[in-house]
Amino acid sequence: MQELTGGREGAIYQKDNSVIRPLNVWSPTVHKLLTFLESEGFNGSPRFISSEVNCEVLSFVEGDTFNYPLSGAIASEQAVSSCARLLRKLHDTTANCLLLNDTKLQWMLPSREPQEVVCHGDFTPYNVALKGREIVGVFDFDAAHPAPRLWDLAFSVYC
Repeated sequence: MQELTGGREGAIYQKDNSVIRPLNVWSPTVHKLLTFLESEGFNGSPRFISSEVNCEVLSFVEGDTFNYPLSGAIASEQAVSSCARLLRKLHDTTANCLLLNDTKLQWMLPSREPQEVVCHGDFTPYNVALKGREIVGVFDFDAAHPAPRLWDLAFSVYC
């Protein structure tokens, strides 16, 4: 296994084409979201594979990742445009998701009104994967929660 850096040190590992991460109390909700996204044909997120004793197993999102300071491909106009398209597709996919109305689900962040979509909650340069100058995927859905589209957009622009 290879440790994936940039997030929680000593907690996230890649094994072949999967990622092994610690479970949290909101993980079952995220697993439902990832399963929903897969069923709707959204291919820009990891797939939920399994839960084990204290960890979850997700598919690995292929691509280059970046962290601050931002330079190179992640800072290109093409990357920003493709990022906006992927975020729009994520929002459009979750707009009619039944998870929005399920009050029994536990999210890491509180829901925000109006609950238009399931926001990623942390759609930022360090949580996306690029191929060339195109954003091809997003990962780390821990902060996902029902909220207005603008919430994700504003936070992404801020970051």
